[in-house]
Parts: sequence; structure tokens; C-alpha cells
Amino acid sequence: MSRRVNAFWGLVAWLVGIAFFLPVAWMVLTSFHSEADAGTNPPKFGASLTLDGYREFFGASTGASPWPPLINSATASIVSTLLVLLLAIPAAYALAIKPVRKWTDVLFFFLSTKMLPAVAGLLPVYLIAQKIGLLDNIWLMVILYTSMNLPIAVWMMHSFLAEVPVAILEAAAIDGARLPTIMRKVIVPVAAPGIAATALICFIFSWNEMLFARVLTGVVAGTAPVFLTSFVTSQGLFLAKVCAAATAISLPVLAAGFAAQDKLVQGLSLGAVK
Repeated sequence: MSRRVNAFWGLVAWLVGIAFFLPVAWMVLTSFHSEADAGTNPPKFGASLTLDGYREFFGASTGASPWPPLINSATASIVSTLLVLLLAIPAAYALAIKPVRKWTDVLFFFLSTKMLPAVAGLLPVYLIAQKIGLLDNIWLMVILYTSMNLPIAVWMMHSFLAEVPVAILEAAAIDGARLPTIMRKVIVPVAAPGIAATALICFIFSWNEMLFARVLTGVVAGTAPVFLTSFVTSQGLFLAKVCAAATAISLPVLAAGFAAQDKLVQGLSLGAVK
């Protein structure tokens, strides 16, 4: 009976996974179709394949290069992720290993900052950025992405650092290691899976963010998601071009996830089994 139950839930898991994967697979397949074949209803499964959508994405006919938006997204995502880790790890250390008074209230405060809808803070942020002259500036996006991802990172790192054995830290302190040395040579190696998981999630959130980037950037600091919307024009929706652009823009995130998949699984499952 237990084998049948396990087989049933295994089948359910496979079906759910396939259901989530099918739209992505269909997007990738459509990106290799011509516009005429991509727009047919019902769709043509055996349509001829072409690279016209990717040529359009890289500006073969329009001359619009995707590299500046991609570089802007990479700059904002990578720099903000590094800043988030530099701020979140010491904060999580203070809350998990060397707990301050009422540390639960501190964690709730971090969480409460995510309860405000992003669109509610859009106008104040726009007016402030306009006042200080940071509109269409990639460093404004770095600051915003850092502040948006920091509460999540502190919560995640708190759960990871809470699993670090206190005996290791006490042994390092007895050997004469100071706090910076303990953080660098003990905390970071032990919590490396959790740090990798936190960094990857913050990178994905920053890379995919479009609301603030769409309003606060323009020609100079436009990010990849903003560039993607340029393929939806008044002339209509060019499905093959949009799918090709979405596939190309998704590749950095997929590559980062594939490279850190072992650390991601370890980090997300850290502390799940006692």
C-alpha cells in the first residue's frame, strides 16, 4: 500500500512539474517559428524552424541592440545582490547567533516592509528620484533593488545561521579569533549553501523586476524586462519576436540557477531535517 501511495504522489509530482514546464517549452519552441506560424490558431506543432526571432532581438533589421539593457540588468542585479549579502549576513548574525533584545520584533519589522504594495510607493520614489536627479540612472535601481531584497535576505539568512552549531563559534573564539575572522572563516563557509540560495533568489528578483524599472528608467538605464516590452507595439503583438526575446533574457537566470543548483537545494533544505 505504501508503494502505491508513493507511486501515486510521484506521478502527481511529475504531472505538476510537466504542467509548469509546458508553457516554458512552448515559449522556446515558438521563438524558433516565423511570425506567420507563431500566430496561427490552432498552433502548428510541425512548423519549420527559423532564427528570425533571435535576429530581430539582436537588432538585425531594426538596429536596436539588446546589450545595453542586458548590461544594465546585470549591473543592477549583481551589485544589489552583493550589497544585500554584505548587509544581511551581519544583521542575521546579530539576530540568530548573538540575538539582540526583542529580536522577533526586529524580524517582524523587516517583514512588515514587504507588506506595502510596490505600486503604492512608486509615486513617492519617482518624486524623490526626480528631485535629486537620479531618474534614468542605473544606480538608483541598485539602491531600490537592495532595499527591496534586504528584508527577504535577512529572513532567509536568519534561518540559515540559526542552524550553525554554536560550539564551532565558541571554539573559534577560544582560539583567539575575532568577529571579522569568525564571520569570514567560520560563518561564511558553514552557511555557504544558504548564502548561495539567498544570493540566487535576490538576483532573480532583481533581474525580473519591471514596475520600477519601467517608470524610473528610460533610454540610458533601461533594463532587460523594459526592453522586452518594446516588442509589443501599436502594430500588434509579434509573438515569435516576444518569445525569442523572453527566452534570451531568461537565459542568464537559468544559467545562474543551473550553476548553483546544488547549493540552492542544500540551502533551501537546510534545517528541514533534524
